[in-house]
Amino acid sequence: MTCPVLETERLILRPHRVQDFAAVAALWAEPEVVRFISGQPSTLQDSWTRLLRYIGHWQALGYGYWAVTLRGSGKFIGEVGFADYRRAMEPPLDGIPEAGWVLAPDMHGRGLATEAVRRIHQWAAEATDWAETACLLDPSHAASQKVARKLGYAPAGEAVYKGAPALVMKRVVARG
Repeated sequence: MTCPVLETERLILRPHRVQDFAAVAALWAEPEVVRFISGQPSTLQDSWTRLLRYIGHWQALGYGYWAVTLRGSGKFIGEVGFADYRRAMEPPLDGIPEAGWVLAPDMHGRGLATEAVRRIHQWAAEATDWAETACLLDPSHAASQKVARKLGYAPAGEAVYKGAPALVMKRVVARG
């Protein structure tokens, strides 16, 4: 499956392209972006690997991440999607698609994350046979927990990932 283009009132979610590398690298170099993810800004090599992983997810698994752009201008503002990271964590997610989202700091507080994440979950309900999805969040990341709760995620337990506590939230995939 190729990555479909999805639209919302204010956003276009499109496949990543190699030409997005500079924007991806700039996004992941922002300390505010990585604050609750790794705590360390990504190197150019890390960002290149991330971009290739996004593109490859679609080819290997039939789902993945979208580049989030503003309708009208086409400005790249972040990324949302689903992945199977095969994280070495306890307890494991065991193949449950993991939702994730990240937006440039100047886009925070506008409801854009909720809008984008709502749209990818609509796609999941229409295009997949998944029973549920999960998200893995830093327990202190209140803004992402708020987005998750708005979209039907509920706490499902705690995990340890890379030696740090993580909040696991899950959501049943609602069929139309």
